Amino acid sequence: MQSTTSFDEPSVSLSVRDVFGIDSNMQVNAFSDKVDYVPEIDPAYRFNPEVTLAILAGFTHNRRVMLQGLHGTGKSTHIEQIAARLNWQCMRVNLDGHISRLDLVGKDTIVIRDGLQITEFQEGIVPWSIQRPMALIFDEYDAGRADVMFVIQRLLERDGKFALIDQNRVITPHPLFRLFATANTVGLGNSTGLYHGTQLLNHGQIDRWNIVATLNYLPEKEEMAIVQSRVPLFQDAKLLQSMVAMATLTREGFVVGDLSTLMSPRTVISWAENSLIFNDHILAFRLSFLNKCEEDEHPIVAEYFQRCFNQELDASYLHLHESSVV
Repeated sequence: MQSTTSFDEPSVSLSVRDVFGIDSNMQVNAFSDKVDYVPEIDPAYRFNPEVTLAILAGFTHNRRVMLQGLHGTGKSTHIEQIAARLNWQCMRVNLDGHISRLDLVGKDTIVIRDGLQITEFQEGIVPWSIQRPMALIFDEYDAGRADVMFVIQRLLERDGKFALIDQNRVITPHPLFRLFATANTVGLGNSTGLYHGTQLLNHGQIDRWNIVATLNYLPEKEEMAIVQSRVPLFQDAKLLQSMVAMATLTREGFVVGDLSTLMSPRTVISWAENSLIFNDHILAFRLSFLNKCEEDEHPIVAEYFQRCFNQELDASYLHLHESSVV
């Protein structure tokens, strides 16, 4: 990985109203050139106004911003799409169980120099990122291991300096280094049983985040607009409305514990795409979502389906089965 020395200072000022369509007089600094690690712009992406302003405050005023909400709401994508429009370099790190302290800090590795085998320190993700104008995003923040979380805690201090103890070296972050995180539970753990693997985080850790924003699913009309922009050949607006209503019911069922999974906007898009492929929205529903559900949850899903489509799902199963036998 190499640093981009020509990308060290923002060179333009952008209007939040013009770029993000939000009624705000805020101006944000941005880079004029796109370089490596700048995400691609998704022209169909829809920005939540409050969350967008929170993230922009992170970029403009160097605030530590955490986004929390149910999975599939597009938390990480929201940060990436803002970075894309600011031409700000961005890197995502998923704090799953495989990420260790050595991955973040670095470790000694054996390399060949001038034909000789020597030991050399290889920087981890954190020291590499903080020396650059980089937005570092920690995904699944509340699933991180304890040793990993204490490494990150150093970055949340006011000065944000990072000590490489093994190297007797203290790194001062680049003035344009930014830190973000996404989480499902804001450090409350898996008390509801919905997010296995999440951890309880101490209050001192959470308190160091300057801004905590919540990202929920979009209103149905906006979600429909996104699906239509993603799948322009899907022209049946009435059917799409029922599909989005079905997705909303699964999310409500997930929150109260009736379902173990839900339909995210990505699932609705897949459902629309598969409906075009099979020319059958019921078969597409089964292949896109129903087969992901526990079998004892199928009656609940069938009830939701009947409410949204005024059609019994069980009868559709029988029809599909008979067709396949013939």
